[in-house]
Amino acid sequence: MMVCHCMAISDRDIRAAVDWMRAADPDTIITPGKIYRALGKKAECGGCLPVFMDTMRQCDSFEVPEILRGLRRVTAKETSDERRRKGH
Repeated sequence: MMVCHCMAISDRDIRAAVDWMRAADPDTIITPGKIYRALGKKAECGGCLPVFMDTMRQCDSFEVPEILRGLRRVTAKETSDERRRKGH
């Protein structure tokens, strides 16, 4: 199935790139940008990203590396002021 018409990227291309990256480095974080670079392409309009992301997530080898699972998430309250002093 064609996922990105602008760059002619299919679901097979995405799966192959994810598998290749995971085989090269089991602890890597796989992002859409890394997949585009692995395929030698650049994102154009971004209209494909929802389908692109769904295709990535469906890959068997896409899972988050074990070492990064369970990391604490930052709450909205902690990021709202970014620890800036008043007046900035």
